[in-house]
Amino acid sequence: MQRLSQWLGQLGTPDGDVLPVRLGTTRLSSTGAAPTRAQGFDQPLLWVTVALLLWGLVMVYSASIAMPENPRFARYTHGYFLVRHAMWLLMASAAATLAYQIPLTTWEKMARPLFVLSLILLALVLIPHVGKVVYGARRWISIGPLSFQPSELAKFTVLLYAADYMVRKMDVKERFFRAVLPMGTAVAIVGVLLLAEPDMGAFMVIAVIAMGILFLGGVNARMFFLIAAVLLVAFAAIIASSEWRRERIFAYLDPWSEKNALAKGYQLTHALIAIGRGEVFGVGLGGSVEKLNWLPEAHTDFLLAVIGEEFGLIGVVLVIGLFLWMVRRMMYIGRQAIALERVFAGLVAQGVAVWVGFQAFINMGVNLGALPTKGLTLPLMSYGGSAILVNLVAIAVVLKVDRENRTLMQGGRV
Repeated sequence: MQRLSQWLGQLGTPDGDVLPVRLGTTRLSSTGAAPTRAQGFDQPLLWVTVALLLWGLVMVYSASIAMPENPRFARYTHGYFLVRHAMWLLMASAAATLAYQIPLTTWEKMARPLFVLSLILLALVLIPHVGKVVYGARRWISIGPLSFQPSELAKFTVLLYAADYMVRKMDVKERFFRAVLPMGTAVAIVGVLLLAEPDMGAFMVIAVIAMGILFLGGVNARMFFLIAAVLLVAFAAIIASSEWRRERIFAYLDPWSEKNALAKGYQLTHALIAIGRGEVFGVGLGGSVEKLNWLPEAHTDFLLAVIGEEFGLIGVVLVIGLFLWMVRRMMYIGRQAIALERVFAGLVAQGVAVWVGFQAFINMGVNLGALPTKGLTLPLMSYGGSAILVNLVAIAVVLKVDRENRTLMQGGRV
């Protein structure tokens, strides 16, 4: 009787409400729409980022704990770099949380003003008594007890500017003088300011970010390879015209020679010794010998060498795997945004992937002896407050792109 009453009740429903389709024994007209709950953002990407940050915090402490034994750092405590790194992580997390609240349309409107701001800061850092000199390079601006590196902000602002530029030039992207040359001029201006510091590593990263966004934005392949060739020639000319850069290249080619082992090849040889000592499973957390004031910059540029010594091949492969997964995931989020006709958001997400992937690749190559020594930190892990802050803001923007993608796919509005 109950089944008969249900059947009669269904006959009484208006024809427009009946969907005459069955799946097995289930009549779709009798099933209500299941409520869906959107996941706020890509949580695996967030947790991989957190894992790299926390592992980096531990390794910065491990790599810097013996530095006060060096007379140059005698005034520091054993936890000095740990405390400062933790402070920057807190500030970076707050900045990333704020950046996540900003819609991509607002970032698009802010792209050009932020780019101009970064140019002003890059110029200010060159002024005596404004820019702080460390190891002969003028790259930092002191803000109270902290130091900010404008070149790190420039990486992010060039990324935003390039993505906004490609959206504006989408109709003429096949024309060199109207599409590529203005962007090349902007990057050249940034390059001149960076090379005056000097900071060739940051210039390389910025050039690759701009090239990557031009390529992903659909610039003609022939023009892309022409730009790449011009950049290679420019970098070769810069190296050829600088004696100390040439010496660094020669030291990379033969770091173990009597001339280079205690000079330009010193960092590379000790990085290789550290990684060799780690073998497969490492000597254990805290057991590194090279960090005992043998390997310079163990907590910054050569943090991966300490990871290789203390965690071995397994630790290095794990770090590489985490970065590969992160880059792949951000590229996917970018492609998803472009498929939803959100070109600016998609290019920004993919640009962050190019940035993080290329800088991590260079740092890993230097630590493993596959590339000449270059002063680039390992993103999210190495000590360096400006880099951590800007990296986290960039990843927060990618998470915002993913959040807006999910909203649109569920029929919402952004």
